[in-house]
Amino acid sequence: MNNNKKTVAVVGAGIVGVATAIHCLRDGHDVILIDKKGPGEGASHGNGGVLAANSVIPVAVPGLWKKAPGMLFSPDQPLFLRWSYLPKLAPYLLRFMRHATADHVRHRATAMAGILGDTYSEHLALATGTGAERWLHDDDYTFLYNDRAHFEGDAFGWGIRKALGHKWEELEGEAFKAHDPAFGPSIGFAVRCPDHGRISDPGAYVKALAKHAESLGAKLIIGAVEDVVRENSQVTGLRIGGETLACDAAVLSAGVWSKDLAEKLGVKVPIESERGYHLELWDPSITPRNPVMVASGKFVATPMEGRLRLAGVVEFGGLDAAPSKAPFKLLEKQIRAAMPGLTWSHTVEWMGHRPAVADSLPLIGEVSDTKGAYFGFGHDHVGLTGGPKTGRLLSQLIAGRQPNIDLTPFSPARFAGARK
Repeated sequence: MNNNKKTVAVVGAGIVGVATAIHCLRDGHDVILIDKKGPGEGASHGNGGVLAANSVIPVAVPGLWKKAPGMLFSPDQPLFLRWSYLPKLAPYLLRFMRHATADHVRHRATAMAGILGDTYSEHLALATGTGAERWLHDDDYTFLYNDRAHFEGDAFGWGIRKALGHKWEELEGEAFKAHDPAFGPSIGFAVRCPDHGRISDPGAYVKALAKHAESLGAKLIIGAVEDVVRENSQVTGLRIGGETLACDAAVLSAGVWSKDLAEKLGVKVPIESERGYHLELWDPSITPRNPVMVASGKFVATPMEGRLRLAGVVEFGGLDAAPSKAPFKLLEKQIRAAMPGLTWSHTVEWMGHRPAVADSLPLIGEVSDTKGAYFGFGHDHVGLTGGPKTGRLLSQLIAGRQPNIDLTPFSPARFAGARK
């Protein structure tokens, strides 16, 4: 019996929030799971479905400031900007680009290795016995390049992965074609990375996990949280619909929508939506043998149930604008170039919001001056990969146990000092 039983309110029912809820329930706490739309409806639905254990390299890498202008003005590059949003975006972009240094990339990669490296085993521990494990697959992750020279252009990132202990197999020419004949002549070099994983329907997976949480006693509330209620610097509840919902601890795991509540707690997070796109090709005539990252287009192609999902593209344009058409067209153009023989019956388009913090590190931990307030958001492109580990870490903190990794790089204190 848990003598330190708490009522834990989790704001956001994506993979991080649902994982936190399940781990807290397993610790014997009462859990309230709150989401404005319902479980698995945001980025946890539309992501690439890859458990990307070695995706420790951020978007902001050395030399990006030289490449970005050309990428923005080229319709064939996976970076888009709604120019009317630029005045609001500019302060964030300047801060983001200041982190495009070799030292910061190494710092970020080393920190994220502790969150991402054991992703498959973390998902397995989370999902086994829940009914959600049917969508969980042990799989390789393959990076595709035009040729060896193209691969060597990414030597900086691969060198960091090697230093962190990641291993891979290089496949060139006929060796790659024998390994995976789905691709055309534009792909001549591949890096096969073992010990990764794949979720064959991310939205259904998270929904099944949430249903399991409810079966364990979690209370699901559909609604928007307006504020965190505190007494003597201790969380006592949440304000929803003008009423107070009592709790002993509150976890903010609502992705980019966590920003406003975080600021009310004195933490002004430099976070923006990296508007992410996916294009699903249903009933494809051919599929890759495992998830692939097509390096020339910076997009992922993942086999899923009944379809091939293409996910990627970065667009800055805020939370309110409708999806753009150009990213969908680019994804289709790129997959036709990579897999010339591919046909399909119909497509499904999706756009969602990836929470991107300016230093490319999520916030994981307790707010320094508000006991019982915890953050678990800001994982940009690797939320599905890092969600179960983040949920486990948060449950350990809530229970008063010491996690076995250093959470200092993820501390909310690095952005503390905002005023209500």
